[in-house]
Amino acid sequence: MKSIITLVALLLLSVSNLFAHALWIQTGTTGKAGQKQTVKIVYSEPDDKPEKIADWYSDVKEFELWLTTPDKQKVKLATVAGEDHFTSEFTPEKDGVYTLSISKAAKELGGSTIYQFNASAIVKVGKSLAGNDASFNGNEIAVFADASKTYKVNQPLNLTTLLKDKPTEKLHVGISSPSGWNKNVSSNASGVAEFTPIWAGTYKIEASTSEKAEGDHFGKPYKSIWRCATLLVDVVK
Repeated sequence: MKSIITLVALLLLSVSNLFAHALWIQTGTTGKAGQKQTVKIVYSEPDDKPEKIADWYSDVKEFELWLTTPDKQKVKLATVAGEDHFTSEFTPEKDGVYTLSISKAAKELGGSTIYQFNASAIVKVGKSLAGNDASFNGNEIAVFADASKTYKVNQPLNLTTLLKDKPTEKLHVGISSPSGWNKNVSSNASGVAEFTPIWAGTYKIEASTSEKAEGDHFGKPYKSIWRCATLLVDVVK
């Protein structure tokens, strides 16, 4: 029953562009060289509690977590399952911007649609901005927040959206604030989605799009692909 409910939510998303269940990478946005960084992965809607791993849609729990270092080395990180989340960790060896990423296409189709879940997190270590580049996230769809900036309330916040490595217009971007306020915006011709945060705290960002495509997925024909990408962004007063 839980899988059916999740699938219905995903189908509604393709019509109304509202939030759906997604993977989220939770970690501190800053770190220190030589100091362990803890990471948590959950599956939920932005305003809901994390779902128990046993109830995750299809085989989404079989994701892989990757770390891209400031010199663009890609390392697969081990994950440990809990009741409603996975944990991981890494220790940055030097200053720079580190990118965590997940890309998982669910094995089970929703009708004739592939559902692809993407998530990322950006960790700035020290003062170096090496690696502070949207292209360091190799997912087919991604949201990027410039690590050189401090995002403040009542000031415009720009996010870069990428689809197949290119800034993309008219991606649907859902924004969930710490207060529970939600807003939907679209990326412009430069792939930039803008909003003005009103409250301090962590904002949950989810970009999504659907594409008509045909092929075979684990022995079953598909006619479209739905992709989403998530990112957490901290806003201060």
